[in-house]
Amino acid sequence: MERLIAQLPEFFTWSNMALLADAALMTLSMTLIGCFIGFGLALVLVFLRTTPGLWALPLRVACIAYVEVFRRIPFLVVIYLVLFFIQTVSTDVSLFAIAVIAICTYAIAYTADIIRGGIESVPHTQIEAAQAMNFSRLRTLFTVQLPQAWPIILPPAIAFSVSFIKDTALVSQIGVFELTFRGKELNNQGFSGILVFGTIAMSYFLMSFPLSMLGQYLEKRLATPRGQRRLRKIRQT
Repeated sequence: MERLIAQLPEFFTWSNMALLADAALMTLSMTLIGCFIGFGLALVLVFLRTTPGLWALPLRVACIAYVEVFRRIPFLVVIYLVLFFIQTVSTDVSLFAIAVIAICTYAIAYTADIIRGGIESVPHTQIEAAQAMNFSRLRTLFTVQLPQAWPIILPPAIAFSVSFIKDTALVSQIGVFELTFRGKELNNQGFSGILVFGTIAMSYFLMSFPLSMLGQYLEKRLATPRGQRRLRKIRQT
């Protein structure tokens, strides 16, 4: 404890805080970029997965296989798979880009099921009504299904993104200069592990907590009056 107290002035210097702030920004950037792109591609995957007709059977099987396989592979393994695959194609790709691709690859598999669950919650009668009005599948998706599915999709999607802020610590294994990697560097310089990783833990909290609050706000904002009554009952119990 005496060592920890003695190191406080030396640790909380402008250069160290700037280093951690830059690492936190990289962590947040990787998460948001990877999850945002992954969410968009997951929407495409769900659209392809629900393509009707016998001719689309191989496409549906491929989409289902992708989701089932990557949902059962640890994220660290996905990172190394992406790293070694990209290095066989090009050696000029940055580690940041490799980390984003790995996050995106993993996010597609998880958010695809979230999106599919939200879309399937829309009453089928409304889809039949859209078909009766000669709406295309794409128009039905964006004008009928998604507007009603957002209250169900967004809360778990944001919760997944928040949880992934913590999982990005794994990309430090391939040398990405994110928050955990910088924490290891400071610890190797002789600073107390409790001091360093206590600060790292607080940094993760400060990044995650506002996003969690945003998820709760959107859940209330997008909920229908009937859904809001249900949420109030859940919180009361």
